Amino acid sequence: MTDALVIVFVKNIKLGTVKTRLAKTIGDFGAFEVYSELVKITEKATERLDFDKRIYFSNSVVDTKWQNDFKTVQNGVDLGERMLNAFKDGFEAGYKKIVLIGSDLPDINSNHITKGIEALDENDVVFGPAEDGGYYLVGLSKMEASIFINKPWSQSNLLDETLQELQKRQVSVSTLEPLNDIDTYEDLIASGFYKSNLKLQEKIQQIND
Repeated sequence: MTDALVIVFVKNIKLGTVKTRLAKTIGDFGAFEVYSELVKITEKATERLDFDKRIYFSNSVVDTKWQNDFKTVQNGVDLGERMLNAFKDGFEAGYKKIVLIGSDLPDINSNHITKGIEALDENDVVFGPAEDGGYYLVGLSKMEASIFINKPWSQSNLLDETLQELQKRQVSVSTLEPLNDIDTYEDLIASGFYKSNLKLQEKIQQIND
């Protein structure tokens, strides 16, 4: 067991349930293909980390993903409660530094995650800001439950509101470089991930012809 833990939140890749905002433009099949590729990127970014990992699926464990890592199912009524419970599990297991990421980031790599863990040597909390006003990474060196309670999930003021609350309570916070996740068609076509993935472009073109 390492003193640091990386938690990955993954939605089960099921048609009609992933990337629903994106699906409004490119359809359920297109959104399914995009999210499948993003999960592969996340798996690659985490596979060589020198930290323990726990993979939390949205509905059911998928044995073919993250084959050598601890896998379980998220527990809670909303995203905040699910993340809070995952952090509680980690701290109760004895980890000193915990970082949680999602699985829809085309540009994430192991360096982002490692820097998140390292930031917790000097800070209580670390965030990786997303360009839509949320965050793609959150890390804690001690439990800060307020981060996950009564927050405007999926809104553009999520990170700002969270940071303001932590500042008032004099909690030390570090931030990493911003990254863009893929939520909309505009996000998708602007991303280097899509521009460089000709197979994915062809699949989406065929689906929508």
